[in-house]
Amino acid sequence: MPGTNPRELGLLADCESCFGLCCVALPFSASADFAVDKDAGKPCHNLREDFRCSIHQQLRQRGFPGCTVFDCFGAGQKVSQVTFEGRSWREAPGTARQMYAVFPVMRQLHELLWYLAEALALPAAAPVHAELDAALAETDHLTRQPADVLEKVDVAEHRAQVNALLLRASELARAGLKGKERRGADLIGARLKGAGLRAANLRGAYLIGADLRGADLRQADLIGADLRGADLSAADLTGAIFLTQAQVNAAQGDATTRLPASLTRPAHWAERATAPKQGRGPNTARRPRRR
Repeated sequence: MPGTNPRELGLLADCESCFGLCCVALPFSASADFAVDKDAGKPCHNLREDFRCSIHQQLRQRGFPGCTVFDCFGAGQKVSQVTFEGRSWREAPGTARQMYAVFPVMRQLHELLWYLAEALALPAAAPVHAELDAALAETDHLTRQPADVLEKVDVAEHRAQVNALLLRASELARAGLKGKERRGADLIGARLKGAGLRAANLRGAYLIGADLRGADLRQADLIGADLRGADLSAADLTGAIFLTQAQVNAAQGDATTRLPASLTRPAHWAERATAPKQGRGPNTARRPRRR
């Protein structure tokens, strides 16, 4: 039976053990997030021969902030070192197509493992811990299947089953706090300064560019919420449920923003504090999957 520690589950990205899969397998379009267009399966022009990024330290300055907020949840090294046993797409070109197809599947499974591990850490979700534990074990088992099996996994169906459990865990954790129901709400650019959103259901909410300065987001369910460009300065996200590092990295904040203990304050928040103010510019055309 797998544990619930993200490190033990291999859910922390280890780029040194990956074949630069996020820089090859995935497509991106020229926007506020990416400086150029890139097709799926085509290596980014910034990818070096050793699978490292040649502009890693200047990604934001060079027009690639989207790269700084992406998190594979450890899927890259799992596909590289476990599924394909250390054979890179450069060494074995014949593996490329399948490797690129498996990577996004693995990434979604690892994301589900992250949420399941967090749900199991919620004391209030004890009534569903047995079901969560079984779902985590099943998901972990799927990640260890051979490439030809992984490629055919119906991730949407599996996600739907897991999501029902995650929602139940969230409801138990927020019970009695009378949080607002804003699931999937369009709050793009909303003025929510100082808003009382404690224990709110913000699953899949569009909070792109929202003003959340000083907002109370304690115990709020933020799974799948789009926080790109949202201002979290002085906001309190203590105990926020299913909030990921990628979401925090996509937002703006400052030294007074209160984050869950498992997450770290992004370096660009400190840079923002000393930089001249600029207008918001997130690409709002692309929306996340609803939760």
